[in-house]
Amino acid sequence: MSNKKKKRKNSNYHNNPLAKQPESKKINKNTVISIVCVALVLVIVALSITFCAISNKNKTRYVKMTVKSYGEIILKLDGKTAPITVENFMNLVNDGFYDGLTFHRVIKNFMIQGGDPEGTGGGGSSKKIKGEFSANGVKNDISHRRGVISMARSDAYDSASSQFFICNADSPHLDGNYAAFGYVIFGMDVVDNITAKCVNYTYNDVIYDKTKQPVITSIVEITEEEALSYTE
Repeated sequence: MSNKKKKRKNSNYHNNPLAKQPESKKINKNTVISIVCVALVLVIVALSITFCAISNKNKTRYVKMTVKSYGEIILKLDGKTAPITVENFMNLVNDGFYDGLTFHRVIKNFMIQGGDPEGTGGGGSSKKIKGEFSANGVKNDISHRRGVISMARSDAYDSASSQFFICNADSPHLDGNYAAFGYVIFGMDVVDNITAKCVNYTYNDVIYDKTKQPVITSIVEITEEEALSYTE
């Protein structure tokens, strides 16, 4: 008799939609909702970080380059046209890679070149990047006019790392073969003074006497407001 009652009770429980649900199921349901909410938050955070990274990579950046005994050069970098190049350059800037390096190569009516830790033209950073220029399949409309900064490289298209050059004269013959990524907005007199003084120390365009190489004291990122204050 007692067994039958127990069975009917169990049967009524399962068939009655109004019957009180066990506490464990409520907990499981709440746990699922919590997990879904946390997952959504993580997705939103990840998307925000990705969006910020992309926006930062493609934006215009400004840097101040201080050259010992010569002065300051303010550069505007075009992250939209050359995002890989600008990102690589800025990573090196923020790591302090360029601080204390030199301009080792000077050619009148052409350019000044620096960013080599060896100071000979044969060195660079540990990372090589894709060359952002048309000969390498990348659109780049920045022409190598006077004041433009561009990446130096070997014969290999994807060999640029840390060495860069600033044109002291229009050099359109470089267009399509080198990754230009910005230009000087203040301090071309510094570039001209380096050219005028150091061209006398070169042999095959390189300043082999490292005591004569102009020292890059630092390159630091600055705001647009600070950069434009130099041009006022």
